[in-house]
Amino acid sequence: MKITLSFLQAADMLMNDPNANWGYSGAHALAEHLHQIEADTREEMELDLVAIRCDFARHDSLSDWAQDYFAKDKISSSLGFDDDDTDDEKNEKIREFIRDHGTLIEFNNGIIVSQF
Repeated sequence: MKITLSFLQAADMLMNDPNANWGYSGAHALAEHLHQIEADTREEMELDLVAIRCDFARHDSLSDWAQDYFAKDKISSSLGFDDDDTDDEKNEKIREFIRDHGTLIEFNNGIIVSQF
C-alpha cells in the first residue's frame, strides 16, 4: 500500500519528526532536495524519516559543521585554510569540501549536510 505525499506534506512530516531538529526552513529545504531527486531520477522514493535522519544532519552554519566534523586542531589543515583567509573564503572552502564529498543544502537558518 502506498500514499503519495505532496511537497508540503513531506515537509510537515520532516518538521514534525520528534527525533530530528530540521526546523521549518530546514524541513522545507530538505523536502525540496528530495523532491528534486525524484524529478531528476523520475523515480518515487519512500519518505523514511529514520533513514533521512541517518543520512542528513542539520547545522547552524558552515563553521559549526566544520567544528563538528573535524577535531578542533585539524580544521585549518584539513580544509586548507590560509592565515589570511576571510570568513567568506573559509566558508567557500568548507562548501567545496562538503560538495566534493557529499551533499550540501543551504537555507536561511542553517545548512543540512549528507553524512559521509
